[in-house]
Amino acid sequence: MNPTSSPPSLAAWLPETVRFLSELIAFPSTPGQEQEAFRFLETAFRRIGAEVERIPLTNALRDDPDYSTPIPDLSYDGRYNLRIRWLGTGQARPFLMNTHVDVVPPSEDMDAPWNACEHEGRLYGRGACDAKGQVAVIYLLFLALARSRIPLPGDLVAHLVVEEENGGNGSLAMVRRGETASGCLVLEPTEQRVMTAIRGAIWFRLLFQGKAGHSGQAGQTRSALLMARDAMAALETYHQNLLNRSRGFPLFDPYPNPMPLTFGRLEAGNWPASAPSRARLEGVLGFLPNTTRDHVCVELKSVLEAVPSLAGRFSLSFLYRHNCSVLDPNHPLPVQLLDSSAACGRPTHVAGMTASCDACYYRESLDLPTVVWGPGSLAVAHSHDEHIPTHEIVQAAETLLTFLPRYMESCP
Repeated sequence: MNPTSSPPSLAAWLPETVRFLSELIAFPSTPGQEQEAFRFLETAFRRIGAEVERIPLTNALRDDPDYSTPIPDLSYDGRYNLRIRWLGTGQARPFLMNTHVDVVPPSEDMDAPWNACEHEGRLYGRGACDAKGQVAVIYLLFLALARSRIPLPGDLVAHLVVEEENGGNGSLAMVRRGETASGCLVLEPTEQRVMTAIRGAIWFRLLFQGKAGHSGQAGQTRSALLMARDAMAALETYHQNLLNRSRGFPLFDPYPNPMPLTFGRLEAGNWPASAPSRARLEGVLGFLPNTTRDHVCVELKSVLEAVPSLAGRFSLSFLYRHNCSVLDPNHPLPVQLLDSSAACGRPTHVAGMTASCDACYYRESLDLPTVVWGPGSLAVAHSHDEHIPTHEIVQAAETLLTFLPRYMESCP
């Protein structure tokens, strides 16, 4: 295909792609339970002529300093990621894509989360947009390359990984292997906006040690639950101060709170009339590119140590820590992606991402120009109403068919 020509319409292959995505959704691939889905993907991509390689995982991954631990005791023996390659016909450097196959557990009010349902042009089900719908974009793209015999100036490589939802351990394993590429596109639901700045995040765990006792013994007890309350108040104040000093980033300033603090879990006590001696508090704190994960971790500890009721009575650990991922919007990667989307009749714009994802591994560890982009909306990800408009899968694949030759030719 001439780099300046329009891609062929891929709408004719949408029914086949929707069947592929529906079958993929049927696998309940929560973190640690992805391998049946990966076996399905191996077969599907090999059938259309792609080169598919298993990248084995081992328990040695747990020793990596950047390993994430929201889910304890996960085993990696017998598990793997997939590296999928379409061979180019020229000498241009490879281009890399990444997305994940794991999904969060279904909401309690989700009906039949593993049975995909198509209604009025939308496909519903757990993972429909985050991120199995992104896998479907890659599938349709490879299908088009095979059936239209469109040559690429260089190899196209896709990393399909485990465990993005609990910190990115699958992508961590892939970047530790190394990969040479002219750029990386991490597919996540962004409504096809080009995300060049992705906020960072840390997940934290606080354990409090109090003194148990009867409710009638005021002054003789020290409630760990009230200690958790004090910690939450201190962290909320810290978050507001951090937000105030993080203004001035044009891609994030439109959002009232682009780096939220969320308390997701609090456990304490076993009786209404007893002060609990232990409590556990877990949450996530976002941050913007004016700071780093290490700096935020140090500040969090200092803030909590300054609370009189907590002094010497808590432990703080971090379940995962992601730095921000930032790329100049004027870099050829986002510029070419914007131009290609416009050429396909779908003008879009650069934006900042108010969630964290695996982009930081490719941007920081491999020093690759990296953006986040894809169909579907983060607004419905993880919800009982999760879905993806199926025509957006076609739009995304057509945009990539235009983008890839152009970008590869410009970055030989």
